[in-house]
Amino acid sequence: MQNTAPPLPNHIAPNESYGHAVVDADSTHPVLVGYLFWILGFAGAHRFYYGKPLTGILWLFTGGLFLVGWIVDFFFIPAMSDEANRRFRRGPIDYTVAWVLLTFLGIFGIHRFYIGKIITGVVFLLTGGLFGIGLVYDFCTLNEQVDELNRSY
Repeated sequence: MQNTAPPLPNHIAPNESYGHAVVDADSTHPVLVGYLFWILGFAGAHRFYYGKPLTGILWLFTGGLFLVGWIVDFFFIPAMSDEANRRFRRGPIDYTVAWVLLTFLGIFGIHRFYIGKIITGVVFLLTGGLFGIGLVYDFCTLNEQVDELNRSY
């Protein structure tokens, strides 16, 4: 007996979403990862991950809009994922890996080594993420950095 997925409706392309579940397993910003970052969302983590740095900063400084915006965002994660999947190009550099490295090891510049920016990775490693300033910069621009590198392949 062979397991096969049900066929997609004719109007759904393989890279589009279907009922808020990403059909393409190679999406740039999966919903599940968005929900994991949402757990840290009162600090704006999911907003940064989905390429929304301005509201990420707002969430960071207001505790997720006093937790109200954070709770409301629980329902918007699938839409944010769909938007990020359309906006950012897939390629050899995985957005999720880059974001996990930035979030947990960013002060050491490990994410910069991963995306191929070795010199600035060493600078981050020796200066604590450029004394935190480079870390903030990367939280606001990592999606664009990865997108630019993926487009160059």
